[in-house]
Amino acid sequence: MSKENELPHSGPLPRPESPQQARETLRAEAFSAPDVQQVKLSATEFTAICPRTGQPDFGTVEIVYVPGKLCVESKALKYYLWSFRDEGAFCESLAARIADDIVYAIDPESVSVDVVQNVRGGIGIVASARRLR
Repeated sequence: MSKENELPHSGPLPRPESPQQARETLRAEAFSAPDVQQVKLSATEFTAICPRTGQPDFGTVEIVYVPGKLCVESKALKYYLWSFRDEGAFCESLAARIADDIVYAIDPESVSVDVVQNVRGGIGIVASARRLR
């Protein structure tokens, strides 16, 4: 594991430099998969920036994957998702990007990502991305 992509074992997390750098940390922090058939992760405090209005979008990211040889480390996932806080992106593109980055980080048998954007202006959005090996 590269020292620059290693997270501290205790104390506060450093702020991610970029989603690309956080993607490398997600990969570097992966660990050997135990005998488990499926992993579900739900991040209920996800934020990104609307690329049209510059306003924050709040929501939930739900990730379900069938591990191959590796699993996602939860602190690394929190760090990775934090990297989108100042990123301008539509939730549809975020679902696809997160799914692709999970595949890059751990090469799962399958992954499903739902980005559930909170209602804003009377409209809620759920964007889903699926990847199979």
